[in-house]
Amino acid sequence: MSAGSLAGQIAWITGAASGIGLAGAQALAQAGAVAVLSGRRAAALEAAAAGIRAAGGQAEVEALDVTDAQAVAAAAARILARHEGRLDILLNSAGTNVPERFWRNLGVDGWRQVLGTNLDGLFHTTLAALPAMRARGGGLVINVSSWAGFHEPKLTGAAYNASKHAVRAMTETINMEEGVHGIRACCLCPAEVSTPILDTRPRPPTAEERARMLQPDDLGRTIRFIAELPPQACMNLIVISPTWNRMYINDL
Repeated sequence: MSAGSLAGQIAWITGAASGIGLAGAQALAQAGAVAVLSGRRAAALEAAAAGIRAAGGQAEVEALDVTDAQAVAAAAARILARHEGRLDILLNSAGTNVPERFWRNLGVDGWRQVLGTNLDGLFHTTLAALPAMRARGGGLVINVSSWAGFHEPKLTGAAYNASKHAVRAMTETINMEEGVHGIRACCLCPAEVSTPILDTRPRPPTAEERARMLQPDDLGRTIRFIAELPPQACMNLIVISPTWNRMYINDL
């Protein structure tokens, strides 16, 4: 693998065992970054890291639950210790939803599960990463929100929509406060992507339906594009959808 445009950079990716997080980790490693993979499933993370290394990239594993603030802080400290205080890119891709997502069946536990991962998790990792980025005079945070963070689709439910709208708002506060320190943030809002989170829907999509959706590699390429922009360029928001967009054609 060639040195790549991101050679020498350290990229920390959450939700990296599958879906958008894994595709983002692979794309960033292909561009030369050291990909540090985080998530709850240690064995799946190790397999993902092995695949990146087999393709010629560099990958490390830091298994953790993003809802655990202390575990996140400890993982960040280990990453920074290994890499002489360097952390260039934070890709927050950990996310979840619950089948019981509508007001008629959403409970307190489901609400807290979704908000804990989708919003609190991003807060924990960002809080841990920003001081190192600030000290080095630059960095990039990419937060994976959703079509449900830009619009208000019915099928994703109250907790998911609330969390993803909050992610979009929180992302822009990073640009407001940290741009003067060379730190930029992008909120990535994809519509339907064929990833495992679709299995949590009350009616999971069929294989034919998934084939028409965005694919993880589409998001990986988008994430690499954001990361390869020059440091003076901030891509604040990207909304990306399948050409066959079921949100528009009422095919849900």
